[in-house]
Amino acid sequence: MHDTVWFEIQGTPAVSIASSEFVDAARTQAEALGMQDAKRVFVAHPIQDADDQQMSSKADAIVDEVIAALRA
Repeated sequence: MHDTVWFEIQGTPAVSIASSEFVDAARTQAEALGMQDAKRVFVAHPIQDADDQQMSSKADAIVDEVIAALRA
């Protein structure tokens, strides 16, 4: 979230991508950084033990959402 907020303050569209396990943590951190509307997209959890094919599938599932967030 820190990077997303920093880029947004600089005027560069940004979106945080994290595991769905961190929805609450991301919201809390965005609020603490003073940008509760910081854009964020969540990929299906877990990701730690995903192989390359599984990660590609997870990324494919959110790519449209990431693009939409960057355009917003």
